[in-house]
Amino acid sequence: MGYSMQNTLLYVENLSVAYGEKTVIKDINFVEKDVIRKDNVTGQVVAVVGRSGRGKSTLFRALTGLIKPTTGKILIADTSTDAENDAKEVEEGDIGFVDQKYTLFRNKTVYQSLMFALRLKENMTKEQKHEKIMTYLSEWGLEKVKDQYPCELSGGQRQRTAIIEQIFCSGHYMVLDEPFSGLDVGNIEDVKNAFSLITSMHEFNTIIYSTHDIELAVELADSIYVIGYPTIDGKHAEYGTIVKHIDMKELNLAWKDFGMDHIEVVKQIKAVMMQS
Repeated sequence: MGYSMQNTLLYVENLSVAYGEKTVIKDINFVEKDVIRKDNVTGQVVAVVGRSGRGKSTLFRALTGLIKPTTGKILIADTSTDAENDAKEVEEGDIGFVDQKYTLFRNKTVYQSLMFALRLKENMTKEQKHEKIMTYLSEWGLEKVKDQYPCELSGGQRQRTAIIEQIFCSGHYMVLDEPFSGLDVGNIEDVKNAFSLITSMHEFNTIIYSTHDIELAVELADSIYVIGYPTIDGKHAEYGTIVKHIDMKELNLAWKDFGMDHIEVVKQIKAVMMQS
């Protein structure tokens, strides 16, 4: 499928994070650009995979501004200006973060939580906010539960509410930590549909997610990063870094149904993970 790459949306250079003497991730470098396909709104889907303890969660906390890197920088496109290729350093709130618990306000209904998420949108009237919320609730299959509290929702409904909340707060960037973990088949399909909704809404919309299910990484992502311990002088280092990048677009496997070629990529990734 034909595509081109335009503005840089995410730029990570020489990123490391240490807690005291312990370096958790180091030498992380990658760039993700706006993918353009003819007659198709195409957001970016980036998967991060790797064995437990290799630093995926620390990377996500740095990407979302929740922790300050020890070295390096993280830049995203500054969409608040009209100038092309304007960039800004990531601050907390710039990138939405949905953790595995789908944290929501216990004392707010779905509707109230989403209205609260729009509180800083001073250029919107209350009626416009209401209209926006109702549109999302309809598109995301949550209309019937708009007046329910988190304790009354299914796991899938809580997750979808948390995702919309972060879209309203943060704009074009979304990080999801293990969004498929512990979900049944139906809820996994709901998350896949949520990914499609997000990426079809705006060219700049960029999803970054981690998963232990390598098949779901290969099926859904157009760019995959494997985090692992690098081998230096024949020994494993004790910090995580990117040990392999797979560009599914270059392989002509992005945006295609899962098939035999995808299975070969799954095997490659698993082999790299076992060695790192």
